[in-house]
Amino acid sequence: MFNIRAESDLAIHPGELLAEELEARGLTQRQLALNIDRTVQAINEIVRGKKAITAETALQLEEALGVPAHLWVNL
Repeated sequence: MFNIRAESDLAIHPGELLAEELEARGLTQRQLALNIDRTVQAINEIVRGKKAITAETALQLEEALGVPAHLWVNL
């Protein structure tokens, strides 16, 4: 049996993934900001690609959304 794993070398900003995750869960940026104790402005800047995700934020996103922290920082 083959073990095929699809990977992409296309670089995306983590904000794109964050926007998709929020939409898929029906969450607003404000709700996420409250859940992880960040400002709405900080979340919005990440979503717009203006701000990077720190290791601390990646851990908070992992806890809030279930997406592994290493994925956030590797984007």
